[in-house]
Amino acid sequence: MGEFLTTAKGLARLLMDAARDLLPIVVVIVFFQAVVIRQPFPNLGDILIGTLLVVLGLAFFVRGLEMGLFPLGEAMAQAFAKKGSLLWMLAFAFALGFGTTVAEPALIAVAAEAAQTAAEGGLIGRGEQELTDYAYGLRMTVALSVGFAIVIGVTRIIKGWPIQWLIITGYLGVVVLTFFAPAEIVGIAYDSGGVTTSTITVPLVTALGVGLASSIRGRNPMTDGFGLIAFASLTPMMFVMVYGMVY
Repeated sequence: MGEFLTTAKGLARLLMDAARDLLPIVVVIVFFQAVVIRQPFPNLGDILIGTLLVVLGLAFFVRGLEMGLFPLGEAMAQAFAKKGSLLWMLAFAFALGFGTTVAEPALIAVAAEAAQTAAEGGLIGRGEQELTDYAYGLRMTVALSVGFAIVIGVTRIIKGWPIQWLIITGYLGVVVLTFFAPAEIVGIAYDSGGVTTSTITVPLVTALGVGLASSIRGRNPMTDGFGLIAFASLTPMMFVMVYGMVY
């Protein structure tokens, strides 16, 4: 009975935290719908059920991160650091960045939308195979770029390189490529930098950086463990612009 009450209290706390986090969005939507647009909500019942499902999903997602993804990422990073093999560490970093990005729902949606828009603009054919190939190529390009970015970030942690110079150099590369890339791909490239840092990639990559920095003598998890996400959002911009120039 005591364990049941403890579990129930924990679940109630998770739901309350999720509802509190979602409250500002609900307030904004209700305010503009009721005060500015001055129209009743369409399908109010569906909206309420959907909001409840979002609260439940957010609560369980956050709990899942705390129980599974964060400890797993840190434990694997520490295990590779103790193993002492730089090659395997970098291989794991690349595979983690590539794998999590390929599975990223936001990237899948953006790639499909980009393919549809490219077809409407006459850049590619309207056939289903052409749309699929374009979206797939875009996803693979972004996934490769994130894998490459995580390798750079892990190398930075191991070697102790200052992050600011790498970031400045990267954004200079983005600016230069912007002048040469086709105008149709620039916006997609910039958005690709955002969609890669979403629900799957961020927890695992962050845990990897913190776990690795915690395992290396002389590294501070606060100053050295973070920053991998910056690389993961930077390199896709450059890779996608090159993809647009080559495709």
